[in-house]
Amino acid sequence: MALDGKAALVTGGSRGIGEAVALRLAEEGADIALTYQNSEDRAAAVVDRIKALGRRAWAVQADSADPRAVREAVAGAAAEFGRLDILVNNAGTGVLGPIGDLALEDVDRVLAVNIRAPFLAAQAAAHHLTDGGRIINIGSCMAERVAFPGGSLYAMSKTALTGLTKALARELGPRGITANLIHPGPIDTDMNPADGEGAAMQSGFTALGRYGQPSEIAATVAHLAGEDGRYITGASIAVDGGFAV
Repeated sequence: MALDGKAALVTGGSRGIGEAVALRLAEEGADIALTYQNSEDRAAAVVDRIKALGRRAWAVQADSADPRAVREAVAGAAAEFGRLDILVNNAGTGVLGPIGDLALEDVDRVLAVNIRAPFLAAQAAAHHLTDGGRIINIGSCMAERVAFPGGSLYAMSKTALTGLTKALARELGPRGITANLIHPGPIDTDMNPADGEGAAMQSGFTALGRYGQPSEIAATVAHLAGEDGRYITGASIAVDGGFAV
Protein backbone atom coordinates (compact mmCIF):
# COMPACT_ATOMS: atom_id res chain seq x y z
CA MET A 1 0.00 0.00 0.00
CA ALA A 2 1.36 3.37 -1.08
CA LEU A 3 0.85 5.07 2.30
CA ASP A 4 1.66 2.18 4.59
CA GLY A 5 3.11 3.49 7.84
CA LYS A 6 2.00 7.08 7.20
CA ALA A 7 -0.29 9.16 9.40
CA ALA A 8 -2.74 11.74 8.07
CA LEU A 9 -5.01 14.39 9.53
CA VAL A 10 -8.13 15.26 7.54
CA THR A 11 -10.07 18.25 8.82
CA GLY A 12 -13.82 17.99 8.36
CA GLY A 13 -13.43 14.27 7.81
CA SER A 14 -16.80 13.04 9.03
CA ARG A 15 -18.78 13.57 5.83
CA GLY A 16 -18.70 14.56 2.18
CA ILE A 17 -15.32 15.11 0.57
CA GLY A 18 -13.52 14.78 3.89
CA GLU A 19 -15.04 11.37 4.59
CA ALA A 20 -14.09 10.13 1.12
CA VAL A 21 -10.54 11.42 1.54
CA ALA A 22 -10.13 9.83 4.96
CA LEU A 23 -11.34 6.45 3.68
CA ARG A 24 -9.24 6.57 0.51
CA LEU A 25 -6.05 7.41 2.42
CA ALA A 26 -6.83 4.57 4.83
CA GLU A 27 -7.30 2.20 1.89
CA GLU A 28 -3.84 3.29 0.73
CA GLY A 29 -2.44 2.28 4.13
CA ALA A 30 -2.44 5.46 6.23
CA ASP A 31 -3.59 5.83 9.81
CA ILE A 32 -6.19 8.59 9.95
CA ALA A 33 -7.06 11.38 12.36
CA LEU A 34 -10.09 13.45 11.50
CA THR A 35 -11.87 16.46 12.91
CA TYR A 36 -15.57 17.10 13.02
CA GLN A 37 -17.71 19.96 14.28
CA ASN A 38 -21.15 18.53 15.06
CA SER A 39 -21.39 15.12 13.38
CA GLU A 40 -20.13 12.93 16.24
CA ASP A 41 -22.08 9.87 15.14
CA ARG A 42 -20.91 10.17 11.56
CA ALA A 43 -17.31 10.69 12.69
CA ALA A 44 -17.56 7.54 14.81
CA ALA A 45 -18.87 5.63 11.81
CA VAL A 46 -15.93 6.78 9.68
CA VAL A 47 -13.54 5.74 12.44
CA ASP A 48 -15.14 2.28 12.50
CA ARG A 49 -14.79 1.93 8.73
CA ILE A 50 -11.13 2.92 8.88
CA LYS A 51 -10.44 0.43 11.66
CA ALA A 52 -12.20 -2.26 9.61
CA LEU A 53 -9.52 -1.65 6.98
CA GLY A 54 -6.87 -2.53 9.54
CA ARG A 55 -5.71 1.05 10.12
CA ARG A 56 -5.68 3.15 13.26
CA ALA A 57 -8.20 5.98 13.48
CA TRP A 58 -8.90 8.88 15.82
CA ALA A 59 -11.59 11.54 15.70
CA VAL A 60 -11.68 14.82 17.62
CA GLN A 61 -14.33 17.51 17.84
CA ALA A 62 -12.87 20.79 16.64
CA ASP A 63 -14.58 23.92 15.39
CA SER A 64 -12.29 25.29 12.70
CA ALA A 65 -13.30 28.81 13.69
CA ASP A 66 -11.57 28.23 17.05
CA PRO A 67 -7.80 28.79 16.72
CA ARG A 68 -7.01 26.77 19.83
CA ALA A 69 -9.07 23.81 18.61
CA VAL A 70 -7.26 23.83 15.26
CA ARG A 71 -3.83 23.78 16.85
CA GLU A 72 -4.81 21.15 19.40
CA ALA A 73 -6.19 18.88 16.68
CA VAL A 74 -2.87 18.92 14.85
CA ALA A 75 -0.87 18.30 18.01
CA GLY A 76 -3.31 15.59 19.08
CA ALA A 77 -3.03 13.76 15.76
CA ALA A 78 0.76 13.79 15.94
CA ALA A 79 0.67 12.53 19.52
CA GLU A 80 -1.91 9.83 18.77
CA PHE A 81 0.16 8.24 16.02
CA GLY A 82 3.64 9.35 17.03
CA ARG A 83 4.09 11.11 13.70
CA LEU A 84 2.33 13.23 11.09
CA ASP A 85 2.98 12.84 7.38
CA ILE A 86 -0.08 14.31 5.65
CA LEU A 87 -2.34 17.26 6.41
CA VAL A 88 -5.52 17.68 4.38
CA ASN A 89 -7.17 21.04 5.05
CA ASN A 90 -10.68 20.13 3.98
CA ALA A 91 -13.01 21.72 6.55
CA GLY A 92 -14.82 24.70 5.10
CA THR A 93 -17.96 26.75 5.20
CA GLY A 94 -19.81 29.00 2.79
CA VAL A 95 -22.32 31.79 2.91
CA LEU A 96 -23.78 32.82 -0.44
CA GLY A 97 -25.86 35.89 -1.12
CA PRO A 98 -25.80 39.46 -2.41
CA ILE A 99 -22.82 41.31 -1.02
CA GLY A 100 -25.06 43.93 0.56
CA ASP A 101 -26.89 41.28 2.57
CA LEU A 102 -23.85 39.59 4.14
CA ALA A 103 -23.55 40.23 7.87
CA LEU A 104 -20.25 40.91 9.57
CA GLU A 105 -20.70 37.66 11.48
CA ASP A 106 -20.89 35.80 8.15
CA VAL A 107 -17.69 37.44 6.94
CA ASP A 108 -15.81 36.70 10.15
CA ARG A 109 -16.80 33.03 10.27
CA VAL A 110 -16.11 32.28 6.61
CA LEU A 111 -12.68 33.89 6.78
CA ALA A 112 -11.91 32.18 10.07
CA VAL A 113 -12.82 28.71 8.80
CA ASN A 114 -11.67 28.93 5.19
CA ILE A 115 -8.49 31.00 5.57
CA ARG A 116 -7.28 31.29 9.15
CA ALA A 117 -7.84 27.64 10.03
CA PRO A 118 -5.83 26.22 7.08
CA PHE A 119 -3.02 28.66 7.88
CA LEU A 120 -2.98 27.72 11.57
CA ALA A 121 -3.19 24.01 10.80
CA ALA A 122 -0.29 24.26 8.37
CA GLN A 123 1.67 26.36 10.86
CA ALA A 124 1.14 23.77 13.58
CA ALA A 125 1.77 20.85 11.24
CA ALA A 126 5.10 22.27 10.09
CA HIS A 127 6.49 21.41 13.54
CA HIS A 128 5.38 17.78 13.23
CA LEU A 129 5.47 16.84 9.56
CA THR A 130 8.14 14.38 8.59
CA ASP A 131 10.53 15.39 5.83
CA GLY A 132 8.82 14.52 2.57
CA GLY A 133 5.42 15.21 4.10
CA ARG A 134 2.36 16.60 2.36
CA ILE A 135 -0.02 19.51 2.83
CA ILE A 136 -3.12 19.37 0.63
CA ASN A 137 -5.62 22.20 0.72
CA ILE A 138 -9.16 21.88 -0.60
CA GLY A 139 -10.32 25.01 -2.39
CA SER A 140 -13.20 25.54 -4.81
CA CYS A 141 -13.89 25.97 -8.49
CA MET A 142 -15.24 29.40 -7.55
CA ALA A 143 -11.68 30.54 -6.94
CA GLU A 144 -11.16 30.19 -10.69
CA ARG A 145 -14.56 31.13 -12.08
CA VAL A 146 -17.50 32.81 -10.37
CA ALA A 147 -20.24 31.78 -12.75
CA PHE A 148 -23.21 33.18 -10.85
CA PRO A 149 -23.84 36.09 -8.47
CA GLY A 150 -23.75 35.83 -4.69
CA GLY A 151 -20.35 34.22 -4.30
CA SER A 152 -18.17 37.19 -3.33
CA LEU A 153 -17.36 36.09 0.22
CA TYR A 154 -16.92 32.40 -0.51
CA ALA A 155 -14.85 32.98 -3.66
CA MET A 156 -12.59 35.44 -1.84
CA SER A 157 -11.95 32.96 0.97
CA LYS A 158 -11.06 30.12 -1.37
CA THR A 159 -8.89 32.29 -3.61
CA ALA A 160 -6.69 33.11 -0.61
CA LEU A 161 -5.63 29.46 -0.47
CA THR A 162 -3.69 29.89 -3.71
CA GLY A 163 -1.25 32.30 -2.09
CA LEU A 164 -1.00 30.21 1.05
CA THR A 165 -0.30 27.04 -0.91
CA LYS A 166 2.41 28.61 -3.07
CA ALA A 167 4.11 30.17 -0.06
CA LEU A 168 4.03 26.91 1.88
CA ALA A 169 5.52 25.07 -1.09
CA ARG A 170 8.40 27.53 -1.25
CA GLU A 171 9.05 27.62 2.50
CA LEU A 172 8.78 23.90 3.20
CA GLY A 173 10.29 22.66 -0.05
CA PRO A 174 13.82 22.31 1.38
CA ARG A 175 12.44 19.60 3.67
CA GLY A 176 10.84 17.78 0.75
CA ILE A 177 7.39 18.76 1.99
CA THR A 178 4.95 19.51 -0.81
CA ALA A 179 1.93 21.80 -0.66
CA ASN A 180 -0.83 21.67 -3.24
CA LEU A 181 -4.36 22.96 -3.75
CA ILE A 182 -7.32 21.08 -5.23
CA HIS A 183 -10.27 23.02 -6.62
CA PRO A 184 -13.35 20.76 -6.65
CA GLY A 185 -16.27 21.56 -8.88
CA PRO A 186 -19.87 20.84 -7.87
CA ILE A 187 -19.63 17.68 -5.77
CA ASP A 188 -22.56 15.51 -4.72
CA THR A 189 -22.61 15.83 -0.91
CA ASP A 190 -25.31 16.41 1.65
CA MET A 191 -24.36 20.10 1.67
CA ASN A 192 -24.75 20.40 -2.10
CA PRO A 193 -26.69 17.38 -3.39
CA ALA A 194 -26.83 16.62 -7.09
CA ASP A 195 -30.62 16.63 -6.89
CA GLY A 196 -30.88 19.79 -4.80
CA GLU A 197 -32.08 23.28 -5.60
CA GLY A 198 -29.79 24.91 -8.14
CA ALA A 199 -28.06 21.64 -9.01
CA ALA A 200 -29.10 21.73 -12.66
CA MET A 201 -27.60 25.20 -12.99
CA GLN A 202 -24.31 24.10 -11.43
CA SER A 203 -24.10 21.00 -13.60
CA GLY A 204 -24.74 23.16 -16.64
CA PHE A 205 -21.64 25.22 -15.92
CA THR A 206 -19.39 22.15 -16.19
CA ALA A 207 -18.04 20.82 -19.47
CA LEU A 208 -19.07 17.30 -18.49
CA GLY A 209 -22.59 18.31 -17.54
CA ARG A 210 -22.65 16.52 -14.21
CA TYR A 211 -21.74 16.69 -10.55
CA GLY A 212 -18.58 15.02 -9.35
CA GLN A 213 -18.37 12.38 -6.65
CA PRO A 214 -16.39 12.81 -3.41
CA SER A 215 -14.33 9.77 -4.41
CA GLU A 216 -13.07 11.67 -7.47
CA ILE A 217 -11.59 14.37 -5.24
CA ALA A 218 -10.19 11.73 -2.89
CA ALA A 219 -8.40 10.04 -5.78
CA THR A 220 -6.46 13.21 -6.56
CA VAL A 221 -5.64 13.71 -2.87
CA ALA A 222 -4.30 10.16 -2.74
CA HIS A 223 -2.11 10.78 -5.77
CA LEU A 224 -0.64 13.95 -4.27
CA ALA A 225 -0.12 12.22 -0.93
CA GLY A 226 1.65 9.23 -2.43
CA GLU A 227 5.10 8.66 -3.83
CA ASP A 228 3.98 9.56 -7.35
CA GLY A 229 3.11 13.06 -6.15
CA ARG A 230 6.53 13.88 -4.73
CA TYR A 231 7.48 16.31 -7.54
CA ILE A 232 4.21 18.25 -7.56
CA THR A 233 4.18 21.30 -5.31
CA GLY A 234 2.68 24.78 -5.32
CA ALA A 235 0.11 23.58 -7.84
CA SER A 236 -3.58 24.41 -8.11
CA ILE A 237 -5.37 21.42 -9.62
CA ALA A 238 -8.93 21.69 -10.92
CA VAL A 239 -11.04 18.58 -10.37
CA ASP A 240 -14.16 20.32 -11.51
CA GLY A 241 -15.57 18.61 -14.58
CA GLY A 242 -14.53 21.60 -16.65
CA PHE A 243 -16.30 24.23 -14.55
CA ALA A 244 -13.45 26.70 -15.03
CA VAL A 245 -12.84 26.21 -18.75
